[in-house]
Amino acid sequence: MSPIPHDTMNDLPENVRSQVSDLLNNLLADAIDLQTQTKQAHWNVKGPQFIALHKLFDEIDEAVEEYVDLLAERVVQLGGIAEGTARVVAERSELPEYPLTISTGEEHVWALSSALSGFGERVRRAIDQTADLDDIGSSDICTEISRGTDKWLWFVEAHAEGAVKAHLKT
Repeated sequence: MSPIPHDTMNDLPENVRSQVSDLLNNLLADAIDLQTQTKQAHWNVKGPQFIALHKLFDEIDEAVEEYVDLLAERVVQLGGIAEGTARVVAERSELPEYPLTISTGEEHVWALSSALSGFGERVRRAIDQTADLDDIGSSDICTEISRGTDKWLWFVEAHAEGAVKAHLKT
């Protein structure tokens, strides 16, 4: 549990603010990693569905950028420091490494679906953890991010459902 370095008149107990800040900073690392993975897919997708996937991945990137801001700003609201440098993200993110050698739409659909799914799982876990700590504000932010992440996962999976189903069977 990291100490809270900034004074605030927020009425949540300091130990709660500290625990939630740590939790949200870990989620922030996952969100930034998800954003970079989405850009990786956006830049490198090829094939007959290029333009549709290129645009979809860019829309997801913009949405994830909003999640990053929500998480970072909440940490600061609680008196913490948002820790979002590349080195911190590389150390903390629990998302699997994005494959750098893929290029087809199917491959990117699978890889991004996997990243969105993993991030969604972590966000749902954070909903419960923040609620258990009686920080409903942070829980609400996590709920909002969860709904958005599920929507984007649905969009990606629906775009090339066969690729995801085939990969799940292996």
